[in-house]
Amino acid sequence: MKFFVCAFLLIASACADVSHLTGPQIPILKQANDVGTDGSYAWNFESANGIVAQEQGALKNAGSKDEAQEARGSAGWTAPDGTPIQLTYIADENGYQPQGAHIPTPPPVPQAILRALEYIRSNPPHPDTKN
Repeated sequence: MKFFVCAFLLIASACADVSHLTGPQIPILKQANDVGTDGSYAWNFESANGIVAQEQGALKNAGSKDEAQEARGSAGWTAPDGTPIQLTYIADENGYQPQGAHIPTPPPVPQAILRALEYIRSNPPHPDTKN
């Protein structure tokens, strides 16, 4: 009985129309992968809808206590509103560090706050003063 249930599910899934779930298929125009014997690698691709991406990585300080994998890469695509997006990144022992004009940044610190912080730094509390 289990065989028939599994066979039925396999046939049903093969016949199911899932095109509405996956969207249109986008061809890959270019793709390359290279893996070195030392753990280094590089890959890149370009798709027909304008997505491009590339990355290369290697092991830094191999065999030492500071050993770490490092990856550097970039990607580009067009946002739904038509804005071109360019992203570059480094991922290493310091974490993932993306850069791109589309990444939100905090507003600048107001001058009054900067002056107050400078005043506090240049006038530390006396040791005999209680908090």
